[in-house]
Amino acid sequence: MPTITIPGGETIWYKKTGTGKPVLQIHGSAFGHHNFARMTPLMAESFEVIDFDLPGYGESTGSLREGGMAGIAEIVYEFIVALGYDKVSLHGTSFGAMIGVNLAARHPEVIDRLVFSCFVAKYDLAARMMRKTWKQAARDSGMTAVTDLTSVAGFARGYYERPEAQAQFDEMYEAFSATEPEAFIKGTETIEATDLSPLLPRLTMPTLLLGGAEDNMTPFRTAPSGVGFSQIATILPNCEMHILEDCGHYLVIEQPAEAARLATEFLLRA
Repeated sequence: MPTITIPGGETIWYKKTGTGKPVLQIHGSAFGHHNFARMTPLMAESFEVIDFDLPGYGESTGSLREGGMAGIAEIVYEFIVALGYDKVSLHGTSFGAMIGVNLAARHPEVIDRLVFSCFVAKYDLAARMMRKTWKQAARDSGMTAVTDLTSVAGFARGYYERPEAQAQFDEMYEAFSATEPEAFIKGTETIEATDLSPLLPRLTMPTLLLGGAEDNMTPFRTAPSGVGFSQIATILPNCEMHILEDCGHYLVIEQPAEAARLATEFLLRA
């Protein structure tokens, strides 16, 4: 697969699948581009889908920049420009959605439409405690332990009964092993330091929110110290929202067909 070096010096691994209007997908923390392994083939039936690894994840080199979420968003912006796109639609999940909010607020000229799945604008105290255990696991035991902890929190309870569940967990072990623990920890600390609420009113482009009814990582309604979808949907100027039943945080893995259907219909809408 090709790579491209952007002005900041990072070398980004990426792949393009399908033809049509470009849709850039930004993965969540720990996964790398494998996050969209089940959804990309479905999206590629209607779009040119660009998957990539952030620096420190998968096959990309370099490290996440200073400047918090805005610094990471600049990496993605430089990547879009380096590939020669004037404008793309964006699909970000979890950490990737938070990056996408920053990117769309700071560089709206390169964004057509937005699809965000399973994120919060600000973590509440319960989410911070959850993340604390993940960071400690990454430091002490590596990404295998992080895979176990995030799987417990990330999937709907019924997913464990599905015949494909064990194969998915095995794929996650492989995907997470390609992520540097330091990159995961830095990304987590960046998330914890972020409050996207002031940026949300600046996202005037059409936006689709997709959530899981059993999402325990980034719940629809956070405690008062956080900002979840229940508030985000009232702040975004031009958005619609769908909450998928029997689905957890890993929506793009648990229900890729439904997520792709909703995203495709939204992105093709006139």
